[in-house]
Amino acid sequence: MKLMYGVINAMTTPFNEDGSIDVESLKRQVDFQIEKGVNCLYPLGTTGEMYLLSPAERKLVAETVVKHAAGGAVVYIHVGAMTTAETCELAAHAEAIGADGIGAVTPSYFGCSDRAIIQYYKDISASVGKDFPIYMYSIPQCSGNDIQPAVAQAVVNQCDNVVGIKYSYPDMVRILNYINVSRGDKGHFSVLVGPDKLFLAGLVSGADGCVSGCAGPVPEAFVAIYKAYQAGDLQKARELQRTAIKVIDTVRCGSDMGLFKEVLRRRGIVVNALMRRPLLELEKADGDQVWEDLKPFLK
Repeated sequence: MKLMYGVINAMTTPFNEDGSIDVESLKRQVDFQIEKGVNCLYPLGTTGEMYLLSPAERKLVAETVVKHAAGGAVVYIHVGAMTTAETCELAAHAEAIGADGIGAVTPSYFGCSDRAIIQYYKDISASVGKDFPIYMYSIPQCSGNDIQPAVAQAVVNQCDNVVGIKYSYPDMVRILNYINVSRGDKGHFSVLVGPDKLFLAGLVSGADGCVSGCAGPVPEAFVAIYKAYQAGDLQKARELQRTAIKVIDTVRCGSDMGLFKEVLRRRGIVVNALMRRPLLELEKADGDQVWEDLKPFLK
């Protein structure tokens, strides 16, 4: 069982002019991330515009990333959807194609009780094999639902294959509380931070890595932090985190995912920076400014 760790890229989903999935650009993204030293790939999450894709499109993206990565990086597929049935369908598909595991965001839009959230993860757990790892995913500012630490513990107690959580709200106290969740003799409970600025803070507190959208266009900044941390050079890691924060601010913390695609386009990784409506592409003047601001970090 492979868990996620280190630098985990929340991948963008590239599109062709006709709106279809740009499979060749997607493959180049996989190659780019692996060549730059990213540890894990996480397609079809928030950064991947998951709710704007059909199930068939999501399956195509998942199949492409798993097959093209070919073991060069750990691959977890995000499968959370608007219905439990679709989530479970995508979970079973991810297992069938050989993904290393899955992540699933909480139910979205409709407010769910703690009991409903626990049942949701129990349903996902039952839809795949007992040894196929699942990460819970909480991004309450987008989904409208949150996973309290006690709820995470309840899910883990009832689902042997739920191995961790990705938390994408900038709350270090909550992250510390998740780190205290225990799987008992079933193994390590893996905590991943979502806010890129908390990467090093999370690592030194006991988290295993960061699911980073900003690592898509500029993976170098985040890979350097993890390498320094792994080498035991905390002072260098601190300096690199400060540099990464400048990169994060330059790409606006992922508030406009069209920006990620535009930087990838200018780096020659994707053909265009098209978004799926209702999301819009970055305006040219914004793209020009961000590119100029990023150049010092791409040397």
